[in-house]
Amino acid sequence: MRPFTKVRSVAAPLPLDNVDTDQILPARFLSQRREDGYADYCFRDLRFAADGSPLAEFPLNQPRYKGASILVAGSNFGCGSSREGAVYALMDCGIRAIIAESFGDIFHQNALVNGMLPVVLAKAQVAAIMERADNPAAGAIEIDLEAQRVVLGSTAIDFAIDPFRRHCLLNGVDDIDFTLQFAADIGRYEAQHGLA
Repeated sequence: MRPFTKVRSVAAPLPLDNVDTDQILPARFLSQRREDGYADYCFRDLRFAADGSPLAEFPLNQPRYKGASILVAGSNFGCGSSREGAVYALMDCGIRAIIAESFGDIFHQNALVNGMLPVVLAKAQVAAIMERADNPAAGAIEIDLEAQRVVLGSTAIDFAIDPFRRHCLLNGVDDIDFTLQFAADIGRYEAQHGLA
């Protein structure tokens, strides 16, 4: 997993509440090979017309948001079914962090364990960031995980994150990598208790 310390980018606004995992990655693409990437399927039915042509009004299709690493969304982002592929699809589109008022619980966990940072902020703070993201002249937004802060020009907004998940993101380790750091201790315990 790639370490996450800081990301500075334009932010793509997605002013929708209750964006579910089927909207992020439609079920018909779940059987696609992970090795081929999921970027083309991300928000497929929102980004593209039935004939496959890009819909100009969708933020990720607009030139000003090309290369955006931050998505700003409404409340309850990633609700719906457990679909780890939804996180893969967003990451394959270059999204490293999502700012929203709230997240679906399972999506939130899937994001964290796969190296994506979900940032929960108050409604007014999300609205201010959304407004800034909608203004091309406003410049980049920075998310600093070490400082637990979103920086908008001269304004800084602090956010909370579980300390264990913060540690894993900062160090680029998933749950298995973290556990393997204690392999010698685990081996000693197993040997002492006749489990080896």
